[in-house]
Amino acid sequence: MTDLERRYRWLLRAYPADYRRERGAELVGTYLDLAGPGRRWPSPADAADLLRGGVRQRLRAAGADDLAPGVRLAAALALLTATTLAGIWAVGELRAPTGYGVPGFGPFVSLGVVVWAGWLLAALVLAVAPGRAARLTIGGALLLTVAVVPVAAATGLPRPPLLVLAPQAALGALALALPTRPAALTRYAPLAGAALAAATMQGVVGRGTYWGYYGWTAETILPPAGGLLLAVTVLLGVGLAMRQDHRGGWALLVLLTPIGLLTVHLLAGAVDGLGGAPRPTYPTLVGSSLVVALAGPLLLPLAVAVRRRLAPPLRFRSPLQPGPTLSFGPTSQSAPTFQSGSMIQPAPTSQPGPTLQPGSAVQSGPTSRPGANGSDAGRSDARCPTCGRPN
Repeated sequence: MTDLERRYRWLLRAYPADYRRERGAELVGTYLDLAGPGRRWPSPADAADLLRGGVRQRLRAAGADDLAPGVRLAAALALLTATTLAGIWAVGELRAPTGYGVPGFGPFVSLGVVVWAGWLLAALVLAVAPGRAARLTIGGALLLTVAVVPVAAATGLPRPPLLVLAPQAALGALALALPTRPAALTRYAPLAGAALAAATMQGVVGRGTYWGYYGWTAETILPPAGGLLLAVTVLLGVGLAMRQDHRGGWALLVLLTPIGLLTVHLLAGAVDGLGGAPRPTYPTLVGSSLVVALAGPLLLPLAVAVRRRLAPPLRFRSPLQPGPTLSFGPTSQSAPTFQSGSMIQPAPTSQPGPTLQPGSAVQSGPTSRPGANGSDAGRSDARCPTCGRPN
């Protein structure tokens, strides 16, 4: 066994054991045939393909093969929410604190303007060039969302609070699971949502009014966004479940963490006994955020495990393995059988029964055929059981 084959077999551990026994040698042989001469390591594309296939087969064995479509549905909803919020925050960034003695970032409120510009660009690229370019732009916007925290700490410039950045990062990470060829609604809805949100924010804030992320922002924008995302996901899940489609349930499980982070200050206020006040204590806010951030990733594998216990066992069979032969009738006598490329032959009987031919009448039993001189009287009319002609 060569080093390349050994490494391919190690990657094959991503597949279930039954699948490896049935088709492991076939898969490894295919990859070895396609590998170039002198190669010692699997290519990154081959490794990613094997890992994706292994996860897909494990989900199929657990009866959760509809999890991947559910994640794609959740990704579309997450990107729509992220770009809508970016449209709101981008308009707010134009209200620089001039004359108030509050530090800003040039003509903008904070470094957040760079982050929101990245998300608006991602919505535009998705509408114009979906696929790899859109996914790279979403990844860049997510990187800006995370990087603004250390950049602000290093430069001393203001940034959006973690209360705003944390749910945006969670939504962006989930948006990376968008399909390569999304539907038209998935392509254009994020850009339309961002434009509508920006226009609404422009009318609410007004021109020349100072605006900041703290205060009413946490009370007015984030909780309704989380509640609306929850309501839309539940309604989609119910509608899909009525058609025996469980994508909505998986999408709800995946979106629990972003929804929780959008409403985390209300949850923390309830823990503090403040009746859902928007300004809980900082330790409670941090603790609630950690619980919410871990709840979704823990509930998802638990749901897959429950689905696996409820699903019937799945046996993997190679497509090259012949299937069983289908037979009809009892086996005590010569019964008709069905073979590929053959005809169904009737079972022999002790006496010939009635024969029906196209354009002829049904004859019951043997008949006599008298000849011209009567010498053939009493002779049986024997016919071929296949074509019906007289013998």
